[in-house]
Amino acid sequence: MASAALSEEPPVTQRQGKYLVFQLAREEFGVQVLKVREIMGLQEITSVPQTPGFVKGVINLRGKVIPVVDLRRKFGLEDVEYTQRTCIIVVQVNQSAGPMLMGAVVDGVSEVLNIQESEIEDTPDFGAEMTLPYIMGMAKIKGKVKILLDIDRVLTSQEVTSLAMLPELQPAEEQHQAQ
Repeated sequence: MASAALSEEPPVTQRQGKYLVFQLAREEFGVQVLKVREIMGLQEITSVPQTPGFVKGVINLRGKVIPVVDLRRKFGLEDVEYTQRTCIIVVQVNQSAGPMLMGAVVDGVSEVLNIQESEIEDTPDFGAEMTLPYIMGMAKIKGKVKILLDIDRVLTSQEVTSLAMLPELQPAEEQHQAQ
């Protein structure tokens, strides 16, 4: 019987591994290190009209324009003033059209943890009305809970599609040359 139960839970082994742990409000979240491309200090973000409230805008990352989202806003947390610890985590998200770089503003980065399968529990059931597909599980480390995010699912497919169109914006110099 035990082997049947194990075969029904293949995602568990995909959840273990190295995670970059960051803070939003008083909570700690983890994202798989393999999804992280870069951690950078806050820089000027160019706002883009008619984007959802959680989209801060775009930045120029070594000549490539990438969208930046504020995870506090995305998760419905209260806005706070940015501090010296506030940073942008550049992650690669997979979507139907292929991989896409995206920046995520977080309150601060704390550590990289190697989280074992035995330290991860499934996301509690919050009821049928509240599904949280972007949470892979809850890691219990040293008496604290860290929420493990599936960064590919933090944004809905519709949101990703709208963000995927943002990098097609050309920097001002290129627009001027094209005319």
